[in-house]
Amino acid sequence: MPDLIPPHGGVPLRPLMLTDTAQLAERARAQQLRRVCISSREKGDLIMLGIGGFSPLDGFMGQADWQAVCDHMHTAQGLFWPIPITLSTDAATADSIETGSDVALIDPDDESVLATLHVSEKYRIDKAHECQQVFKTTDAEHPGVRMVMEQGDVNLAGALRVLSDGGFKARYRALFMTPAETRAEFQRLGWQRVAAFQTRNPMHRSHEYLAKVAIEICDGVLVHSLLGNLKPGDIPADVRTRAIGELIQKYFAPHTVVQAGYPLDMRYAGPREALLHAVFRQNYGCAYQILGRDHAGVGSYYGPFDAHRIFDEIAPDALQIQPMKIDWTFWCFRCGGMASARTCPHEAADRLQVSGTQLRKSLEQNGAVPPEFSRPEVLQILREHYASTAAKS
Repeated sequence: MPDLIPPHGGVPLRPLMLTDTAQLAERARAQQLRRVCISSREKGDLIMLGIGGFSPLDGFMGQADWQAVCDHMHTAQGLFWPIPITLSTDAATADSIETGSDVALIDPDDESVLATLHVSEKYRIDKAHECQQVFKTTDAEHPGVRMVMEQGDVNLAGALRVLSDGGFKARYRALFMTPAETRAEFQRLGWQRVAAFQTRNPMHRSHEYLAKVAIEICDGVLVHSLLGNLKPGDIPADVRTRAIGELIQKYFAPHTVVQAGYPLDMRYAGPREALLHAVFRQNYGCAYQILGRDHAGVGSYYGPFDAHRIFDEIAPDALQIQPMKIDWTFWCFRCGGMASARTCPHEAADRLQVSGTQLRKSLEQNGAVPPEFSRPEVLQILREHYASTAAKS
């Protein structure tokens, strides 16, 4: 069987999810523990720790790791990591928890027990400092900044024992794959060089073009959809993944694409989030991370290719996964097909560039969408979604 890229850190995957009798015993013990409700963002991070997506981390970060990751993009022990993975609570709750004790972490959606945490440390952080380092802004209008500023005042650190996938497997079934499962699927397909395509939106023609460029030089592509929470107005994961599935079935050669989803909420951290995507895509078995325009960005907080440049700023040995940088992509009427700024010599007037924001606006208003921008099967699914949403409002 072909060898896939090793997990991040060069060690085996480290899923923190308990199984079988160990899980049953820990579930019973958790019923007697102090309960701490966590946020949606923390739930996604916890599940990624549980399934091995954040290998080789063993829990939520302490203060030394938080500081080192914010300031230098590595843990206190030197492991490359671009964004802090932390858990917070309010001061009153933190005061009621003894260092060295265990607590049960509670799902914000259904109040079930997600995990137990051995609290090895309690600490306060400078939230504005984290925002400036990670998001390059402290503007409260930035959704990631708002997420950090609204979190609890005290962070709890320690090792995790994860007991649940938070309902993602039940909701998304085969689409929700762990790193061990994607690696097994790549090996079954005989793939070694796999490229990851990150998406929080339905795939339009430019996205399709990016994936097909990667297929030309790799064994296959993992189309990896975010299944957690987005900002208001974004298209829900179940609609988005159904549209992507239709696109793959109708417009990609068989056995060139694996579609899967992961449980994180979007942070909108631009360049730093692109690095985080690369870290966990390496754990999922991908040797390349496709980077198009404005990867993980929001509004005008980042330049369109800041996520390209940050990969040139990190140490050469920080990651084994490599960026696959692709320029502006669009439909060129004079070329008669998809092209990029590196391949097309024509003027802007000859090019069709439509952003995801423009697409959503057109769909909300039941406006026309050019066939050169999106496949008709994808548009049909999206129009049905917007029609249903309008009927309910």
